[in-house]
Amino acid sequence: MSDPFQFPYEYSKPGDIIIGGIAAQFDSLLEISNFEEHPETKVVKEPMVVLKNYQHVLSLMFAVKQINENLKILPNISIGLHIYDSYNNAKMSYQNTLKLLSSWKKIIPNYKCKMQTNLIAVIGGLDAKVSLHMATVLSIYKIPQIACSVFAPVTNIKTQLPFFYRMIPSETNQYMGLIQLLLFFQWKWIGIISPDDDQGEKFVQALLPMLFQHAICAAIIERTLTLSGVLENFESFQPVFEMAESLSKSNVKVYIVNAEPQTVSCLKWLVYIYSSIQKSVQLIRGKVWLMTAQWDFSSETFHRDFDIHFFHGALSLASHSKQVLGFTEFLHSLQPTWSKEDGFIRIFWEQAFNCLFPNSNEDNNNNNSCTGKENLKNLPGTLFEITMTSQSYSIYNAVHAIAYALHKMFLYSTSRLDPSDLLHWQLHHFLKTMTFNHNAGETISFDENGELVAGFDVINWVTFPNKSLLRLKVGWLDPQALSSSQLTLHKETITWHSSFNQILPVALCNEKCHPGYRRKKKEGQPFCCYDCVPCSNGKISDQKDMDNCFQCPEEQFPNENKNQCIAKRLHFLSFLDPLGIILACLAFFFVLLTILILGVFIKNQNTPIVKANNRDLTYCLLISLLLCFLCSLLFIGQPQIVTCYLRQITFGIIFTVAVACILAKTITVVLAFMATKPGSRIRKLIGRRLIILIIFVCSFIQVNICSVWLCTAPPFPEFDMYSFPGEIIVQCNEGLLGMFYYVLGYLGFLAIVSFTVAFLARKLPDTFNEAKFITFSMLLFCSVWLSFIPSYQGTNGEYMVAVEIFSILASGAGLLICIFFPKCYIIILKPELNNKEQLITKST
Repeated sequence: MSDPFQFPYEYSKPGDIIIGGIAAQFDSLLEISNFEEHPETKVVKEPMVVLKNYQHVLSLMFAVKQINENLKILPNISIGLHIYDSYNNAKMSYQNTLKLLSSWKKIIPNYKCKMQTNLIAVIGGLDAKVSLHMATVLSIYKIPQIACSVFAPVTNIKTQLPFFYRMIPSETNQYMGLIQLLLFFQWKWIGIISPDDDQGEKFVQALLPMLFQHAICAAIIERTLTLSGVLENFESFQPVFEMAESLSKSNVKVYIVNAEPQTVSCLKWLVYIYSSIQKSVQLIRGKVWLMTAQWDFSSETFHRDFDIHFFHGALSLASHSKQVLGFTEFLHSLQPTWSKEDGFIRIFWEQAFNCLFPNSNEDNNNNNSCTGKENLKNLPGTLFEITMTSQSYSIYNAVHAIAYALHKMFLYSTSRLDPSDLLHWQLHHFLKTMTFNHNAGETISFDENGELVAGFDVINWVTFPNKSLLRLKVGWLDPQALSSSQLTLHKETITWHSSFNQILPVALCNEKCHPGYRRKKKEGQPFCCYDCVPCSNGKISDQKDMDNCFQCPEEQFPNENKNQCIAKRLHFLSFLDPLGIILACLAFFFVLLTILILGVFIKNQNTPIVKANNRDLTYCLLISLLLCFLCSLLFIGQPQIVTCYLRQITFGIIFTVAVACILAKTITVVLAFMATKPGSRIRKLIGRRLIILIIFVCSFIQVNICSVWLCTAPPFPEFDMYSFPGEIIVQCNEGLLGMFYYVLGYLGFLAIVSFTVAFLARKLPDTFNEAKFITFSMLLFCSVWLSFIPSYQGTNGEYMVAVEIFSILASGAGLLICIFFPKCYIIILKPELNNKEQLITKST
């Protein structure tokens, strides 16, 4: 094989127009020239066959066959094929690309003769490096190249390679697809495995900023060896063993793999070598492999017996594809006798079925002979699939794109074109604007960058013990959709690696913070690693992994676990509370007692003791006290606008009337005593008019104070959210608090005047004298309200209201008991003392 053209692996089919192809079926190690002799290509060992990639050649053949049989596309024009292999090697990629441009199988570019083929376009390669090697040559001649490489060979692809097209969506969409998959599963602690070359570095540098932008940490970045690097270090195992150790000891469960063939091959060798030494592969199992779109789960022939369960449950993106009718039947019709045209099929057949044809050049070390009747369905999925893969689908579409562009060019031509006169550069305009629907029912077109307008499928790979595999489409990515709905995924259909027991794998630096806690960054650690600290008082977190806790709304407060806001209890003095029941019962008791006393006085209204103390004034005082006890009930229950208006106003006016009645009683007693003196003119002042005047004047002043209060800043219901945790204090805001103290102060002033007058008149004759009882009652009244002020200021909520109710009841009860109980005692228990003679005798 010293001659560069002695490589027998090629496919050639004549036609009016030729489509060239560079396949990727072989991975061969070539000897490097030392320039001490004439340069030549020497293979160190036989090519390693990637059997699955033979389907790419077959998809080319099938697409051309369909087009030639379709009378609606390019009628009377036949499409031919010429396919070489790249051998995954720069030298061979350049060499075979030049061979497509040359005639007579000699590399003489630009030399034309009658036998030269009419090459119109070239399809290939499958990775960025080979694509760039081809484009370097083809762009000189402006020959359209349609590649199926997942990653673009250069950054500004349309500027640097204007005649380059890719039958694959933009790699930016693939990066976003990987990010959306990570976000969908909430994987934030991941690793990256990429080849140790320029393309691998480009992949990492493009992906890292996007990961950071979406708060995802790349915990580990592994650089894989090339296949030659693995074989060179096969004896020492050191680099491979170190990488395996790194993967096995890492707490990373999810890895994004830039699935170039050399990366996946390195992973397979890693598993093989590590398991051979450690006698266990469990240490590096239990990982989720998230593969880029160039992965097709293919194995070289020497990987036939490798453990493929290592990749069980892997996820990958794949260029969107559909099954093409007739392709499976086409594969079943394969015959090794095609070798006259197809130089790939014999080595494929021998390697796939581990047999040899009788005239094979290989050493027949086994007894297996190829019959040509072997069934492709019996091959494991890692070696060959009978359904069209996504890569084969892209190649199939590339052939149709060229054919439809040619058809369009012939239709729009003003004169009849002869295929032999067709210039390949003329095809570019039609390729750019080409849109068509092929037999699979999909619309194919390129965008402004010459990349396919399409999305990605999400594939779940399931392996079986018999080396077979199943690719399950579990979702898809539509870049043309809104950002929130680009990814559609059916996670319930996903099969995970057996070590996860069908539980969604977790990829976090540490466990998520539970509700009630917040994240706190760990010093010196990546931002994905953090501690969980409880929320501070008054704050909650109701979701996992929250950066900050937040305050509950005013009407709610945190529960004990600080993970939920619960409604605050309305806090007020209710008729159902024990304290409210007690105070209400006391109020009703004093109401009944007042009614009873009033009834006793009415029944005995003509008795001397009732007459002697101004019967009408007594009735007025009793009715005022009755209303005082009833007004205390306004303070119980949930405050409303009406009750807030009436509480203090009613209390102030009614108590003013009661105290005014007492003041009138006291003044009447004093004036009555003074009127008994001979020649006194005061007798004329004593009467009903004086009593009415005293009560009216005293009450009028209080009514005016209350009116000013209501007109300027009236009381209103208020919700205190903060005084008590877990409770909303419903209370009456007094509006202008000073007016409340004016009302109370005026009431106190009247009480002090009454107390003073009664105190001075306490030693008058008993017949007419109530002064000493009024003195005691006013003393009690003033004591209650003086102690009320500090107690009222020092309490909140229902206790503040209870203090005022108690003060109302205590002061009213003091007046009732001190003034009326002695009279009731005489009326009920000592009636013999309730007569005129007794009063006269006593007075004498």
